[in-house]
Amino acid sequence: TFYISLSPVSDTFGVIAPTLTPTRGESGPLPSLSPAPRRRRPSPICGNRLRELPADLARCAPRLQSLNLTGNCLDSFPAELFRPGALPLLSELAAADNCLRELSPDIAHLASLKSLDLSNNQLSEIPAELADCPKLKEINFRGNKLRDKRLEKMVSGCQTRSILEYLRVGGRGGGKGKGRAEGSEKEDSRKKRRERKQRREGGDGEEQDVGDAGRLLLRVLHVSENPAPLTVRVSPEVRDVRPYIVGAVVRGMDLQPGNALKRFLTSQTKLHEDLCEKRTAATLATHELRAVKGPLLYCARPPQDLKIVPLGRKEAKAKELVRQLQLEAEEQRKQKKRQSVSGLHRYLHLLDGNENYPCLVDADGDVISFPPITNSEKTKVKKTTSDLFLEVTSATSLQILVLCSDLPPVLIAMSSLGHLSSPEMNKYTLENKEEGSLSDTEADAVSGQLSDPRTNPSAGKDGPSPLVVEQVRVVDLEGSLKVVYPSKADLATAPPHVTVVR
Repeated sequence: TFYISLSPVSDTFGVIAPTLTPTRGESGPLPSLSPAPRRRRPSPICGNRLRELPADLARCAPRLQSLNLTGNCLDSFPAELFRPGALPLLSELAAADNCLRELSPDIAHLASLKSLDLSNNQLSEIPAELADCPKLKEINFRGNKLRDKRLEKMVSGCQTRSILEYLRVGGRGGGKGKGRAEGSEKEDSRKKRRERKQRREGGDGEEQDVGDAGRLLLRVLHVSENPAPLTVRVSPEVRDVRPYIVGAVVRGMDLQPGNALKRFLTSQTKLHEDLCEKRTAATLATHELRAVKGPLLYCARPPQDLKIVPLGRKEAKAKELVRQLQLEAEEQRKQKKRQSVSGLHRYLHLLDGNENYPCLVDADGDVISFPPITNSEKTKVKKTTSDLFLEVTSATSLQILVLCSDLPPVLIAMSSLGHLSSPEMNKYTLENKEEGSLSDTEADAVSGQLSDPRTNPSAGKDGPSPLVVEQVRVVDLEGSLKVVYPSKADLATAPPHVTVVR
């Protein structure tokens, strides 16, 4: 048998630590607890082969700040331990080297938790709710065989912030701890939510306000109708890095009038912020089609072997580029005296846990894209660009990828042609303004450009503006088809004044 006493160690800090005294070396559950008299040298409850904790532990130690349960035989925590308000001051919880099989999502109720060590247990999943612990700064899940293999790699070598962000967005392969079924339900829910927004924002009133002059005609060119279709070959090593990619070619754009190019780039930024969920769900990239030499190869390379000329920078290997961006991020934090950073630096954590980095390579062997970080200067979109290649990649799932690919061809084309009176584009270009992307003055200027085609002489003055979206095939290295975009089911969320012709 065992007994445990919980004694105040410091009146100044109100720290309460448990004291455990075993008798006859026997193991087993602890009995119910009662407050014990003060002891000067309490010891942690570790290395005692305990199989369970008493349910009233939290009740007897409401001001507990540190709990060390390392080296026992616990297979679960009592539910009362994570009851809302049960342990409001608990900042450290260590239960390494036990037999824990699951971690309750209710751990999010530990509002003061800063450090969590559950290494060397039998956990197969980590609940996404862990990311809701507001003060959590340090976690250790090493030595657990997790179902999500990418997450298993991340807990072995990534920073806590990156792991929590991965959990926050749902992870991959059931990272939320409820299996693949919940992942599928989440994707369906996300699709339905976007469809509801589309119906709500593009109602009958909007359709009545837009005349024939404001209509946009979008023609989908089937791959069989294209004498020289663009093809993307996928190498198998991307499977464990960023496995999903689709592409499309958009022809007939006009970025020359006024600040059309700025509108185009702004719309792409807002699509990243909202639709692509800050690049965690997907990352889209646009390329000057004339500079793209196919067929393209989507593959993964070690950071020291991936060489690219990033937008606005000199040629560098991916390892050097990431290191430079990390240094710039640290400098930003010092200057602004806060943890948040802007620009490409915000997406570096998406590479954590990857031994190889994804890249898109053209027929000349040049890397034209390094998702989710940057494109190449070689295919940079300019004012003279009229035809572009749109590339969308994801580490999540093909279904989410297609959802994130559905609107960009329409909205980006609309931005280039001045068709920006609809609530859909206003949402993606004006709301959720990316920090550092546009000043308030620039945002106002862009807002002034989002005019109705009837007041913008360069937009739709000759009636419907024809645009062509060409299908792009994605195949494996043997040539077997993986996906073609846009398919018959895609581009279904086009705004009311956009007509899609197939």
